[in-house]
Amino acid sequence: FITDKSKTDVTMRIAITGGAGYIGSHTLLDVLGDGHDALVIDNFSNASPEALERAKKLSNRTFDCAHESVTNTAALTDLFKTFRPDAVIHFAGLKAVGESEEIPLTYYQENIQGTISLLSAMDNCGCQNIIFSSSATVYGLPDYLPFDEAHNTKPINTYGRTKYFAEEIIHDWSKTSSDKSAVVLRYFNPVGAHKSGMMGEDPSGIPNNLAPFIAQVAVGRRAALSVFGNDYDTPDGTGVRDYIHISDLASGHVAALDYVANHKGFEAINLGTGTGYSVLDMVAAFEKASGKKIPLDYKPRRKGDLSSSYANAEKARQLLGWQARFGIDEMCQDTWRWQSQNPKGYDN
Repeated sequence: FITDKSKTDVTMRIAITGGAGYIGSHTLLDVLGDGHDALVIDNFSNASPEALERAKKLSNRTFDCAHESVTNTAALTDLFKTFRPDAVIHFAGLKAVGESEEIPLTYYQENIQGTISLLSAMDNCGCQNIIFSSSATVYGLPDYLPFDEAHNTKPINTYGRTKYFAEEIIHDWSKTSSDKSAVVLRYFNPVGAHKSGMMGEDPSGIPNNLAPFIAQVAVGRRAALSVFGNDYDTPDGTGVRDYIHISDLASGHVAALDYVANHKGFEAINLGTGTGYSVLDMVAAFEKASGKKIPLDYKPRRKGDLSSSYANAEKARQLLGWQARFGIDEMCQDTWRWQSQNPKGYDN
């Protein structure tokens, strides 16, 4: 769980909202592995407490945990006045594109109000550093590819707009003091699991993301993989995405912690590999990793889905000293190890 880069010179106190979730729990491991102290804040609406128990075992570390919502400013303020965080990593929020179109007000409440509440609590206790879990969906339809951070931000769905508005709120907050530092990390498509097979993605209900859906088909929980659209302008007709290993994504947050500790102001930074793979590319790699045949069920395109999306990650390399290390084979191998060892996810 320890990142390849050398340990930071200074131990920090890091509050992690949504720290029991898929990305949050893997980042927690790297934060602990880098020697920092951690406070996890999660309402467990889409996460399992078991993920935190496994994080303790893998890290051989303890950490504080609070069962709380980020929309509760008073509770966050009390937690922060006790814990005194040097920085906050903000993962908490709702994240399904399709669902966001069905219940937009809920998404604005959780993702926007939650961010405002968190920033208010940080101000109440004097914490001036934040790393925000943003998304490549803020870019919308591509004017060009790969997406770089200078690309226009014109999100085309409610989820993407909540991330975009939260970025703008954090940007404005960061300008209220010359001592404040904010990094928003625009993720592409996280996949994979911890090498041990003890931690991975465990979505509630039908998975919204490709990798856990493939994995659940391979392990027998679902009959076939739904492929939404095979008539895109791509080499095989299926959508192309920039898939990034969860361990690479987690290490990007630790690199961002080092950055906010030494730089002030606001930065938006992509985290991706710079390589696009189609749905069928991922299916082939997963069949190779698992030895299982993945039946396919082709369906019409989903509203809001792009033909292709992949990152220019040069800014992350320059500012954070970070770049992705793992390819599609490792992503699928680690996903299968997690799913085959935990066929029912954390409910095992």
